[in-house]
Amino acid sequence: MNIPNLITIVRILLVPLLAIFLLEEKYNLALLVFIIAGISDGLDGFLARLLKQKTRLGAILDPVADKALLITTFVILAVLGVIPQWLTVLVVSRDLLIILGFGILVLTGRSFQIAPTYTSKLTTVFQLATVIYFLGLEYLLPLLFLRDYLIIATALLTMLSCAHYLVVFFRFLGAEHDEKKTH
Repeated sequence: MNIPNLITIVRILLVPLLAIFLLEEKYNLALLVFIIAGISDGLDGFLARLLKQKTRLGAILDPVADKALLITTFVILAVLGVIPQWLTVLVVSRDLLIILGFGILVLTGRSFQIAPTYTSKLTTVFQLATVIYFLGLEYLLPLLFLRDYLIIATALLTMLSCAHYLVVFFRFLGAEHDEKKTH
């Protein structure tokens, strides 16, 4: 077990703490945990590259940690009425489709590389910004006018990213199918 993977595991272990703070509506503490998790996300990736410790385990754990944090936060904030429920449905549905696609590829024994796309990275940035915005709203009151723009941008990017992953997934399945036809 290397240091980057340990940092990622700590990030996963922060999810229950984040959930407790959210459920108790202690948004300042939730924001702090969320920021610590975000910093650890950057740190584990940086250390993995710097120390040449990229691993398959890390490639799997890192997105799991990211999805656990985002899904937990979006769902709880939607239930509490802080974030629009429809936005949460989009975010969670996209992630479930990605996980389903990943599962199908694993179950069918297909080899593939786990690599986030530019669109998915941008989507994640906007989803993170949305969470930080709503958790830190008391500090960001002068930016209240950005609320609807941020929600719309996050929704559109989430749908675009989902569509992109679906296209890539079906192209991949089609290429595998075409390859088997020629043999």
